[in-house]
Amino acid sequence: MSARTAILEYPEKEYILPGNRLCAGCGVNIAYRFMLKALGQKTIICIPACCITILHGIYPKTPILATTVNTTFASTASTASGLAAGLKATGRDDWNVLAVAGDGGTFDMGIQSLSGAAERGDNFIYVCYDNEAYMNTGVQRSSATPAGALTTTTPIVPKRQPKKDFMQIMDAHGIPYLATVSSSYPGDVYDKFLKGRDIEGTRFFHLSAPCPTGWWYPTKDTVKIGRMMVESCVFPLYEIEKGRLKLTGKSLSIARSGRKKPVDEYIALQGRFKKITSEQVTEFQRKVDDKWQALLKRAGF
Repeated sequence: MSARTAILEYPEKEYILPGNRLCAGCGVNIAYRFMLKALGQKTIICIPACCITILHGIYPKTPILATTVNTTFASTASTASGLAAGLKATGRDDWNVLAVAGDGGTFDMGIQSLSGAAERGDNFIYVCYDNEAYMNTGVQRSSATPAGALTTTTPIVPKRQPKKDFMQIMDAHGIPYLATVSSSYPGDVYDKFLKGRDIEGTRFFHLSAPCPTGWWYPTKDTVKIGRMMVESCVFPLYEIEKGRLKLTGKSLSIARSGRKKPVDEYIALQGRFKKITSEQVTEFQRKVDDKWQALLKRAGF
């Protein structure tokens, strides 16, 4: 990545007006503000049924100062493909197409249209904001839900299967740019979207967006929880450009220092893990350690 943008260098224009229908403490709100600042006014957003739809509001009123297209749950990427093709055909190549969907609409229902678009190299930015369940429809389990977590569809026995590694899936498509970002590090969000904006082809962002409603923690702790995910390497920050992986921000600092927090400190802060077993915690830590070591090796550490 290029040098970090200083706070005073961020654009003054806001694309999210004060007041919206998101839950108090929602991590999406923080990251979305900086995403739109980086992309600017010439951006068309397409969204399925998800928490972002709640943020955008009910027609004819919206707090978002950007053109938006609502689409069906599974067709976010195919809608983005059509918008990108239409802009190119009408000579409006200076516009950005931004597709935003949750983990349920990406990891599960939207994977076929996203995979097809990535294979074709369609020219748009896709963001999966990951709050690790179908939060907008009642906190149901998704394939992004980590093992050991409770949801309304796994209410008694916690989910047993580990979280799907979706960055690895998208990396296998050979697209020009992928990045992980966290709502708790908005400067990293801004810089990566600024960089991704000027790259042609399918670009994929995996956004970690803690959810106090579904994760059962106080609304004031959203930034703390998000930082704990990064500091424990549950959600490392990195980018992959033309196949080359670089650790960024806090994760780069951890790689250099060798100091990361244990996952049990992160798990202990959330009510959704209240029934996790000691064996599951041990396995959670092992998987985090294995993935982190693989990232370190690929990044040249």
